[in-house]
Amino acid sequence: MTETLPMAGANVNLAGLSKNDYRGAPTTLCQGCGHNSISNQIVAALYEMHVVPEDVVKFSGIGCSSKSPTYFLNRSFGFNSLHGRMPSIATGALFGDAHMKGIGISGDGDSASIGMGQFKHVVRRNVNMLYIIENNGVYGLTKGQFSATAEKGLQLKKQGENPYLPVDICLEAIASNATFIARSFAGNAKQVKELLKSALAHNGIAVLDIISPCVTFNDQATSYHSYAWGKSNEQPLHEISYVAPRNEIILEREMAEGEIREVALHDGSTIVLKNVDKSYDPTNRFEALRVMEEAQQNNWLVTGLLYINENKPTLTDIYDLVDTPLNRLAEADLRPERAMIDKVNALMF
Repeated sequence: MTETLPMAGANVNLAGLSKNDYRGAPTTLCQGCGHNSISNQIVAALYEMHVVPEDVVKFSGIGCSSKSPTYFLNRSFGFNSLHGRMPSIATGALFGDAHMKGIGISGDGDSASIGMGQFKHVVRRNVNMLYIIENNGVYGLTKGQFSATAEKGLQLKKQGENPYLPVDICLEAIASNATFIARSFAGNAKQVKELLKSALAHNGIAVLDIISPCVTFNDQATSYHSYAWGKSNEQPLHEISYVAPRNEIILEREMAEGEIREVALHDGSTIVLKNVDKSYDPTNRFEALRVMEEAQQNNWLVTGLLYINENKPTLTDIYDLVDTPLNRLAEADLRPERAMIDKVNALMF
């Protein structure tokens, strides 16, 4: 692949790339869509982490959210799959080349409705990827029907009133034993970027549920997915900052009010949590469940790193893959020696 040289005088990162090397095509989404803000933060996060775009592979399904990979990382390969089927495509691709970093972009329809089964299985297998749900509570691409994450009682002009209780993406993720779970709000650009960095550094499945307002079909001030409601009701668990890789000792105890704690990720990098108003430990699974349940009962938009587990092996760890990506193994590498075939046949017969 031909290397794109940065423009003269442009600021470059440690990979020798400018921010433009991480951008994609101009967006065709509605002006003001939260998805565009998320794409911008993906560009900023990867640029600041010095990730080479060719080392990233993008995945998506169907919906407004699944158009988003077009708008970032133009130099990366991508696969736009079928509705709800992105996880199986991502699993196969990342099993074939475990050295790639996968970024899956999905929506509340793509993952919480038709794709719920696939979402649950990619989570329990701990596939090493960042799984972003751009969550707006409606099917924006098909003119604004209620999605599975829409709150009960939501009134939409052409759809009437939603009679069903919502699916909580983060609760589903923790029930399926995800190893990194976070929630954010597209209007909080700084938090989104820091969570993206932490999720990209995590070794395993990193589920990031981002409330992303739909300015066309779900923009009422009272809607739990609107910009106005998100700004008014966001309850950060902590301030979060990403720190580049280094060795650090982590003290395992509950955080005191106002305390700053560093949590190590698998690659040796660190995220720094500053406790704002709760003594919250993101390594405590039961505390994560309690906080999410409390937030759901009180209609709070709790944001930040909800849960992290650094000890569960990933899918590729479980299968002890060879260093060479499977999609680059030659026939000679795959064919067993004659003596091994004879040994297997002797055991069978």
